[in-house]
Amino acid sequence: MPTSPTLAADQPPAATPVARRGRRADLTVALVAIALAGWVTSGLWRDPNSRVILVNASDQALFEWLLAFGGHALTHGQNPLFTPLVNVPDGVNLAVNTSITVYAAVFAPLTYLIGPPATFLVILTLNLVATALAWYWLLSRHLVRSRLAAGVGALFVAYSPGMVSHANAHLNWTAGWLVPLLLWAVFALRRPGRWLRGGIVLGVLVAVAFSIAAEGLFFTALALGVFLTAWALHPARRAEARAALPDLLRGLGVTALVAGVLLAYPLWLHFAGPQRFHGTGFDPVIHSEDVAAFGAYPDRSLAGAAGLDTMLAPNPTEENSFFGLPLLLLAAVCFVTLWRAAAAPRRATLAALGVTAAAFAVLSWGPQATWAGRRTGQALPFALLDGLPVVNAALPARLALVVTPVIGLLLAYTIDQVRAEPPRGGVRAAWAAGFAVALLPLLPTPLLTGVRPPVPEFITAGTWRQYVSPGGVLTPVPLTLDVTPDGQRWQAHALAHRQGEFRIPAGFFLGPGGPDGRGRIGPPPRTFDTLMDQAGRTGLMPIITEGSIRLVRDDLRFWGVEVVVLPDEVHGAKYDLDEETLRRTVTALLGEPQRVDDVWLWKVPAA
Repeated sequence: MPTSPTLAADQPPAATPVARRGRRADLTVALVAIALAGWVTSGLWRDPNSRVILVNASDQALFEWLLAFGGHALTHGQNPLFTPLVNVPDGVNLAVNTSITVYAAVFAPLTYLIGPPATFLVILTLNLVATALAWYWLLSRHLVRSRLAAGVGALFVAYSPGMVSHANAHLNWTAGWLVPLLLWAVFALRRPGRWLRGGIVLGVLVAVAFSIAAEGLFFTALALGVFLTAWALHPARRAEARAALPDLLRGLGVTALVAGVLLAYPLWLHFAGPQRFHGTGFDPVIHSEDVAAFGAYPDRSLAGAAGLDTMLAPNPTEENSFFGLPLLLLAAVCFVTLWRAAAAPRRATLAALGVTAAAFAVLSWGPQATWAGRRTGQALPFALLDGLPVVNAALPARLALVVTPVIGLLLAYTIDQVRAEPPRGGVRAAWAAGFAVALLPLLPTPLLTGVRPPVPEFITAGTWRQYVSPGGVLTPVPLTLDVTPDGQRWQAHALAHRQGEFRIPAGFFLGPGGPDGRGRIGPPPRTFDTLMDQAGRTGLMPIITEGSIRLVRDDLRFWGVEVVVLPDEVHGAKYDLDEETLRRTVTALLGEPQRVDDVWLWKVPAA
């Protein structure tokens, strides 16, 4: 097996463990990983089709739609990276969105069998388990001798505050199993004569990672670049790095060729295709990590349940650091202990880890420092990078996620070293106490879940096909956006249950139209969706004039809408909506509705 720079030549080869004991340890880690994943997602398993993640119902609905659309595109010979089904008449470029194309294709049979919501839950749970197992494999087979050390490091990374936070519906960021595979594939390029095969393997992995979590792939590449540069510049590693460089460069060349071929069309769509944009439009100051957040405790943890959580993240899905002061202190003690005992080559590895963690922690603070919710005005290095292509599409706060594996490695290395030394007094007990104090408060608690309105019978029974021509346009009210995802939930059900296609205006997606050429969520608003938002959100019927009626009907003709549909209960992802005021407002604009199954329906006359 190839060795990585994190261990190569800086400690003696690991002794082969007793096979039975090793298998028992492997099984134990797997069972703990499965139990923790089931615990974190337990609220959804009660009824996957009706329950929703409370703090991020919008993204859950989006990923369910992506799974349904991806499977539909695959089985119907359609483009999985651009769709006309949403945001009529312009469509949506999914290459610049989080399209999870690989997941949609691989899990298409399951989506058709059990539906998008249940498939979403299966993938979310498997992501957490696979992340733990992939890190355990890398640690136990390549980096440390102790299975206990590997298990602690792997389980910490997989169920760290950042991962549990992103388990609030982010199928891309919870795919942390990609990272150890990418690390292994890069380090494998160092083996003499393996650059061709290794480059092909890495190229395929890069293509898969891009198709599931492009932002995570970008961060992994940046972190590897920083780590390897710092490692190679250390005097104790320069000769080794120089010797390995030719094979590494050859392998990376093959990687670029293979990944470039596989990703040629997605990359063209991303950078030059229709409905593209540059930068996400999210404020990098708002979406940066509070410096104080590194010592804070996360919401979904034992410490959070005890009331020790804070409000230092922009939202509950972005608690990217939140390690707590005890763990930061433990990581520092681990680093110093390992450094003191290390020979020069091992110190090169530790120094590179330290540089990587420090660099990404500082970059995660964004363009200016924020402390305990207050902006200090102090300019930071990220301000120099924010205007660069690709970087301007990343949220700086998420760079803090790179620190998590570094801490996991330090924990694993320390346990491995302590277990390798002869027992001395109460040293092992002291270390065990330190680990308990640092890690037990971070044990995850289940995600907050609740019940969301069911998809109306009008959709589930297929009645909509009597009112919408094949491929025609239907819109719910309010229009489909991140805060009102009904249209894409309904569309996902119809696609996954092979009812046919209807299109919708607007939608939850990133597209052009933001300031300075940046992106925005959904299309720029028009009169109809502005009036619907006002009525539903405030409960106050807007003033309707002949002019507003004319503008609304122009909007509906622009979109080609055939029917407007209002369910008895609208799914408001961020706040409740007033269905009665919505009904009265649409009636004032379009006349009296029909009652069809469990919805109110307005036919829109052709122009």
